[in-house]
Amino acid sequence: MAGRHPSFPEGHSMRIGIIGAGNIGGNLTRRLTALGHKVSVANSRGPHTLTDLAEETGATPVTVTEAAQDAEVVVVTIPLKNVPDLPSGLFDGAAADVVVIDTNNYYPKERDGRIAEIEDGLPESRWTERHLGHPVVKAFNGTYAQDLLDKPRPQGHPERLALPVAGDDEAAKQVVRSLIDELGFDTVDAGGLDESWRQQPDTPVYGLRAGVREVTEALAAASPERPAAFRA
Repeated sequence: MAGRHPSFPEGHSMRIGIIGAGNIGGNLTRRLTALGHKVSVANSRGPHTLTDLAEETGATPVTVTEAAQDAEVVVVTIPLKNVPDLPSGLFDGAAADVVVIDTNNYYPKERDGRIAEIEDGLPESRWTERHLGHPVVKAFNGTYAQDLLDKPRPQGHPERLALPVAGDDEAAKQVVRSLIDELGFDTVDAGGLDESWRQQPDTPVYGLRAGVREVTEALAAASPERPAAFRA
C-alpha cells in the first residue's frame, strides 16, 4: 500500500472514524471535530449511548462498522482484549487508502488477561494488526487523554510535546504525523511496527511529557524485556 495514500493538503477536511469513545476516543472526537474534520464515532454499546458526545461535538454517532465506512482515517481505541471481537471485514467499506491508528495497550493484570503471543514477545500493535487484518500505525498509546485538550502548542513553542509514532507504511505514518501536528504536537518516528515495543507500557517514553529530543532519547533507551508489572 505504500505510496498509494492521498496527500492531504492543509485545510483538507478528512473523514475520520473513531472506534471507542473512552478517554482517548472521546477527546480525539472533541479535538478533531473542532479542527473541522468529519468525525463518526462508535462504541460497543451502540449509537444511542453517544448522544451527549455527538451534541457536544457535532460528530455523528454510528455503529462500529459504519465508523469505517468511507473513512480516510480510522482510530481503534478500545480495550485490547476486545479487538478480536470487532467485525470481520471492518475496513471493506473504507476508503481505498484508509489509515488505521492503533492507540491500544496490553494490561494483562488490570483488564486484558493473558495473551500468549504478546507474552512471547510479539509487539502489541503487531498483534492488533493481525486481528484487524489491516496495517496499523501506533500512536497516542502513551498520551494522557487530558493532554489532548490541555497541552496543544503551536509549532516551535518551547513547551510543545512530542508523541512517538510507529508503523511500516511511510505514507500512512506521514498522514498520522500530519494529523498530530494539526492537533498541536510534534512527532518522533519510532520506526516500523516491530519496533513499537519501544513505546509500550512501562517503557521510558510511555507517559513522557517532553519534546522531540527527550522522546527520541527515551525510545532509544527502551529495553525489549517486558516488565514484570505488564506480564500476566
